[in-house]
Parts: sequence; structure tokens; C-alpha cells
Amino acid sequence: MKQNSKRYREILKNSFKEKKISGKEALELVKKNSTTKFDESIDVSLKINLKQSKGGDFSLRTVVNLPNGSGKKNKVAVLCEADKTDEAKKAGADVVGSDDLIETIASGKFNFTKLICTPAMMGKIGKHGKVLGPKGLMPNPKLGTVATDVTKAIKDIKTGLIEIRNDKDGNLASTIGRKSFSSEKLLENFNFFIESVKKEKPDTIKGVFIKDIFLTSTMGISYKIGAK
Repeated sequence: MKQNSKRYREILKNSFKEKKISGKEALELVKKNSTTKFDESIDVSLKINLKQSKGGDFSLRTVVNLPNGSGKKNKVAVLCEADKTDEAKKAGADVVGSDDLIETIASGKFNFTKLICTPAMMGKIGKHGKVLGPKGLMPNPKLGTVATDVTKAIKDIKTGLIEIRNDKDGNLASTIGRKSFSSEKLLENFNFFIESVKKEKPDTIKGVFIKDIFLTSTMGISYKIGAK
């Protein structure tokens, strides 16, 4: 029978069964449990209410601009007109191109994690949606990845803009920082994230919108948060 590691057994001593604690308490415990050598991500998981009083189930897909960033390093590609490539490069884009980048995308070989596209280039990229969509790379105006101001779009993604969406069961998860972040910055990101999700509640959903909240780290255990 496989046994848990000594590290994991030590972490379990800090666990609580069926007990809800505050976000601040949970973050302190999550950071305490982050004892690996790498900079673990601090993650929040939600269970949201999808049942609307009218129509089908609600689907949430939006972006949240964390005040202290997520700590995640994105490799950003920008698809734009030839006369905007210099601007994109100066703004910090990792990959920049026009028709040449479309050819790369068509080949299915991606070396980026986010794709920003100018409105003028959307007509050319549309037919590649079947390739980009499943990878979560299809540019979308609502997600800040279709933009005329490429400098701002690049800065937003590089400094903390994260995309969130729920699955069919109402589960939603996101990184809100790293263990190297101070407790104060993590708490600020956590509170901002929760409030941002609350604002997405449509009028057609009655009662509680966020049913459950959990906090954990990459290699840690989760803690259930009390009502927010």
C-alpha cells in the first residue's frame, strides 16, 4: 500500500474537517503548507449557482484584473497589421506577426499561451477557430484579447488579467498568486476575485450565487471558506 510522504503527513496536521474559516486564516495556512522548493501557485475554487429562474443554465466567462497580478508568466503573441508590429514588440509581446503569424497558427505549432488580435485581423483568423478554440486561444473582445490598443492589452495580460469560466457543473477555479506573495497581497487578490465574481450574478438567478469557496496551493490541501 502506498504511503503518504512525511511532508504530506505534516500538512494534514493543519487540516480541518467540515470547518469553515476566514479567507485570511486560510491563506496563512495555505502559505504555511507551501513547503516545496518551487514557487507554488495559490488557487481559489468556487462552486457557483447556475440555475436561472428563466431560460437555461447560466454560463460565466469573463476576465478579472487582479490588483497584485497572478504571478503566472504568459507568453503573449500579437496578431496585427504590419505597421503595428513595432508597437507590439516595444510593449513586451513575445511573438509578433501579421500574415506570417497566421501561417504559423495554420500549421498548428504554437509557442505562446495568449493571443491578442487587432479587429482588422479578426477576419483572417476566424477560419482558424477550430484550431485555436479548443486550446483557449481564440481572441475574444470580452476577454481583452481583441484590441485596437495593443500596448494596453499586452500590459493587462502581463500584469494580472486572468480569464475565468465555469464548467457544466458550476465549478470555477483560478490562480490568485504565488506563495512568494505577501499574505496581504494574496488577501487583496482573493477578496477582489470573489467580489468580481459576485458582480457577474445575473438577475435571473435567485438566492445564493457562490455556494462554496476553497483555497489551496499546488501541492497543499484545501480549506473551505466561510460565507463571503
